[in-house]
Amino acid sequence: MSTPVTTPYLPEATPQGSRLVEMQGIDVVPDSERTARPSDLFWPWFAANVSVFGMTYGSYLLGFGISFWQATGVALLGIVLSFALCGIIAIAGKRGSMPTMVLSRSAFGVQGQKLPGIISWLTSIGWETSLTITATLATATVFDRLGWSHGTTTKVIACVVIAAIVVLCSVLGYHTIMKVQSILTWVTGAFTLLFMALTVSHIDWSAVSALPTGSFAKCVGALVMVMTGFGLGWINIAADWSRYQRRDASAAGIVFWNTFGGSVAPVLLVVFGLLLAGSDEKLKAEIPNDPIGALASILPTWVLLPFLLVAVLTLISGAVLGIYSSGLTLLSLGIDIPRPAAAALDGIILTAGTIYVVFFATSFLAPFQSFLVTLGVPLAAWAGVMIADILLRKRPYDEAALFDSRGRYGSVNWKSIAIMVVASVLGWGLVINQFSSESWNNWQGYLLEPLGLGTRVFKDGVFSYWDGTWPWANLGVICSLLIGLLGHALLNGGTIKRQEERA
Repeated sequence: MSTPVTTPYLPEATPQGSRLVEMQGIDVVPDSERTARPSDLFWPWFAANVSVFGMTYGSYLLGFGISFWQATGVALLGIVLSFALCGIIAIAGKRGSMPTMVLSRSAFGVQGQKLPGIISWLTSIGWETSLTITATLATATVFDRLGWSHGTTTKVIACVVIAAIVVLCSVLGYHTIMKVQSILTWVTGAFTLLFMALTVSHIDWSAVSALPTGSFAKCVGALVMVMTGFGLGWINIAADWSRYQRRDASAAGIVFWNTFGGSVAPVLLVVFGLLLAGSDEKLKAEIPNDPIGALASILPTWVLLPFLLVAVLTLISGAVLGIYSSGLTLLSLGIDIPRPAAAALDGIILTAGTIYVVFFATSFLAPFQSFLVTLGVPLAAWAGVMIADILLRKRPYDEAALFDSRGRYGSVNWKSIAIMVVASVLGWGLVINQFSSESWNNWQGYLLEPLGLGTRVFKDGVFSYWDGTWPWANLGVICSLLIGLLGHALLNGGTIKRQEERA
C-alpha cells in the first residue's frame, strides 16, 4: 500500500451515527472520533485482567521453589513494570491514531514492519487460544461437578459457543468492545471478591509461611514468567486502544491509567492465588492441567454455576481484546480484507487450536509456557526497539508516511531488523524449554554452557534436563528487551532526529 486510507469506514450511528458492525481497520482514526480520555483506558485493561485465571499464577510462581514473600515481591514488580511498558507503547496510539503494528513502521520501515508483525500475530493468536482453552476446560469441569457433564459433547459445545462469542464481539468492533468491557468490569470484579470471601477459609498461613526461600536466580525466573504472562503478553497491542485518545491527552495519564487498569487486579489475584496454592499441595498440582476447574474444586456446589459464568466471561474478555487486535495486525501485514473478515479468520484458527489442545494434548501448561518463552524473546526485542523509538520521538507521527514506503520512515530499516534478529538469537540462547513433553523446543539455551550458566545432562545419549539454577531464570527475555532498547537508541537516534526535522 503506497497511500494512506484517510476516509475510514465508520459506524453511521455509534457516537456519530451507527451501523451494527464497525468497519474501522488500520486506517487513521479521524479527530471527530478521537474523544476518549486517558481514564477510559482503565476499563478494557481492568476487565481483561480481572479474571480469576490470575490466581492460578500463584501455583506457577511457587513452582519455581520460592517463598510466599519472594513470590509476592516478584508479582508486584513484574506485573506493574510490564504494564508500565505497555503504557509507554500506548503513547504511540495517541500520537498516530493507528494500531500498534502500523505505528511500529516508524521504527522498522513500512515493509520491514512485517517481521515483527508476524511475531505479533502469532503471539496474539496464541493468547486468544489459551484463554479459550481455559474457558472450555473450566466449563467441562464445573458441569461434571454439577452432574450435567456428557464428556466430549460438553467440551465440543463449550468450545463452539465460547469461540463464537469471542469472534462476534471482536467483529462488532471498538465501541461494542468498550461497552462490553465496562459492564464486565463491575460484574467480574464483584464476583471475584465473592470468590475470595468463600475461599479465604481455605488458606493455611502456617503452611504458606513454611515455604522455603529460593535463590536469586529462581526469583529472576519467576519475574520473567510474570512479565511475559501479564504486561509483555499484551504489549504488542497496547496502542490499539489508545488510538481513540484525544490528541491533547496527557502522555503521563495514558501510561498511568494503562498501568493501573492492567495491574491492580492481577496483583491482588496473584497474591491471593499464592495463599491458596501455598496452603494446598493438591490444588497447586491440579492447577497446571485445568486452571479454572481446579479453583472451582474448592467452592461450594451452589456457587459453581455463577462462578463458571463469570470465569468464562473474564476469559472471553481477554480473548476479545486479543482477536480484535490480531485482526488489525493481519491487516497491517498487507492482507487486503475487511477488518471483520480478519477477525473471523483468526476465530477459525483460534477454534482449531482450542480443539487440538482440549481433545488431543495431554497438558495445558507445558505448551503454553513453551509458547510464551519462545515468542516472548523476539517480542521483547520488538518492545525494546519500539519503547526507545517512542521515547526518542517528540512529534506526532507523519501518518501518510506510515503507509508510503517512499516516505520519511522508508521501506525497511535494516538497523532495526538487525537489532531484533541479534537480540532474538542471543535471547533464545539464554532461555530453555522447561517441559520434557515439549522436546521440539530443546534447541534453545545454546549459550548457557559456553557462559558457564548451566549444563545439559544426557541419559542414554538423549537430553534429559538442565543442571544448574540460572537456566531456569530465562534471562534471554530481559536480555532481548534491553538489547532492543539500547540498540535502537544508539544506532537509530540520529535517524529519528533527521526524520523529526523533516516535519
